[in-house]
Amino acid sequence: MGILYVVGTPIGNLEDVTLRALRVLREVGLIAAEDTRRTRKLLARYDIHTPLTSYFEHNKLTKLDTILATLREKDVALVSEAGMPGLSDPGYELIRAAIEAGVPVVPVPGPSAPITALVVSGLPTDSFVYLGFLPRRASERRQLLQSVAGERRTLVAFEAPHRLLKTLEDIADILGDRPLAVACELTKMYEEVWRGTARAAIAWFTAHPPRGEFTLVIGGAAEAEPWDEERVRAELERLRAEGVSRREAVKMVAEASGWPRREVYRLALHHPPAGLNLRDGR
Repeated sequence: MGILYVVGTPIGNLEDVTLRALRVLREVGLIAAEDTRRTRKLLARYDIHTPLTSYFEHNKLTKLDTILATLREKDVALVSEAGMPGLSDPGYELIRAAIEAGVPVVPVPGPSAPITALVVSGLPTDSFVYLGFLPRRASERRQLLQSVAGERRTLVAFEAPHRLLKTLEDIADILGDRPLAVACELTKMYEEVWRGTARAAIAWFTAHPPRGEFTLVIGGAAEAEPWDEERVRAELERLRAEGVSRREAVKMVAEASGWPRREVYRLALHHPPAGLNLRDGR
């Protein structure tokens, strides 16, 4: 029985790879890579000639059995496009499958974009919530932000450059003008960490069009005053007007306000937005 090594690789600068990672990549029988082109650059830099196979979102189901079969005889290294495998990439499924098959899974720690951005953000690092890639659809993104509006811990998320401004606007509208850091191209030649508030970030990135890969680090919610009934009703009405289902609106408002869900549901039942049918199930 082989070993599945979960190997961290550089998020930008190829010098950030560890000596242990290089040794494992040389010694295993196969490397399963999320992006073979990017992994080949790393292997070429360090003169490593281990066989390579692709394992990414669109072939993970067809490749899974092949990799597990290889693990019966040889060690396999799992690497992501960048950073630690298993975080917001298909490596999670392979790791789960290997564990269920009784294959030893051994981590070889390395760089991680969320942690790298967090520690240079200047925001609290003692406790944080990783949100992964923010939803592409605006309505889903806003719902996610609403669900963490009351979260006291620091928030960390990935965002694409072409959606960055819209996301910053959503953050300002839903979470308020919080302190945040926008980390771009971490460890690369044009690395930049912008620090300020949500609305200041909108102004900055409007004047300086965003390019590259972004990690957002957002300050947690300040200790808020208790929500009164009027505020609960108003938030329910706002969410319902945006098309959020009644069930989801109740859940989101209960989480944000600290009110018992049954009390929020009672208000939603007795005071629905105009034009809605109480029997519509939404």
